[in-house]
Amino acid sequence: MATTASMAMVTAPKQSFGRAALPYLLSLPALLVCIGILVPFGTAAWYSLQRYNMNLPMLRGFIWFEQYVQLFQSGAFWNTVKVSLLYAGWTVGVELLLGLGIALLLRRSTLFNNALSIALLLPLMVAPAIASLMWKLMIHPDFGIFSYLLGLFGIHDFRWASAPSSALFTVILVDVWVYTPFIMILLLAGLRSLPRQPFVAAEVEGAAARLVFFRITLPMLTPYIITAALFRMLDSLQQFDIVYAMTQGGPGNATLLFQVQAYLDFFKNFNVGRSAAMLMVLWLIANLLSTQFIKHWLRLRERARGAS
Repeated sequence: MATTASMAMVTAPKQSFGRAALPYLLSLPALLVCIGILVPFGTAAWYSLQRYNMNLPMLRGFIWFEQYVQLFQSGAFWNTVKVSLLYAGWTVGVELLLGLGIALLLRRSTLFNNALSIALLLPLMVAPAIASLMWKLMIHPDFGIFSYLLGLFGIHDFRWASAPSSALFTVILVDVWVYTPFIMILLLAGLRSLPRQPFVAAEVEGAAARLVFFRITLPMLTPYIITAALFRMLDSLQQFDIVYAMTQGGPGNATLLFQVQAYLDFFKNFNVGRSAAMLMVLWLIANLLSTQFIKHWLRLRERARGAS
């Protein structure tokens, strides 16, 4: 009896220790991810406060916020802001409209619709840089299929990505082709998860399809739309591979997005401080926009809970 009691006393602390340590073990991966995010972020913030040009290492030193003052006084910086916001706005807007339209067409879960939705995901499975190279071939003025099709309508020598007036349109077109399936699959999942009772009641009442869409489908789908728009907005603001593979920020500065400008500052001009400052400003813009999206999403959720 004494031996059994002593064994129980020995095993009890071991069990309690393992149970107490379990939450810390489960949170360890999240802690590692957090460290992996904060260390590069802190490094970029540190470099953004310095005059750090690898061509002139002897002049390196802290200038604190002078780098940001120089950026905000630069016309090239504000052009980058304008181009980045235009790119994000057009890509997200067009992809939302196309993705929602395709999701509505594929709403019914049939064998044909399921097979078509899988086929439409193929552009998303292509690496954006590879997709950009494919599009460069398709818009080539000599043998590109799109240049040939425009020629059938009397439009010859359309310069696509080689002209400042059409370069931004071209890279937006490639982005829409690659990422519309992402919006489509998110909204399709949202449509198929909506409760059926309101739609059955509207059908019994004989409500028009337009009324059902604007009064029932769209309000219930709005949280999914905001979520999809948030993901794509953050990705579009940080776009690099499509634009760099297509135009490298040109012609001139027509497609000079934040990531492209920061890349050129670092690897072409070797200006580490300016590149880091550009990325910190990009983080600030993305943080402000995402905060507004999340606030709006939470407001809609609270409104839906109050209505229910």
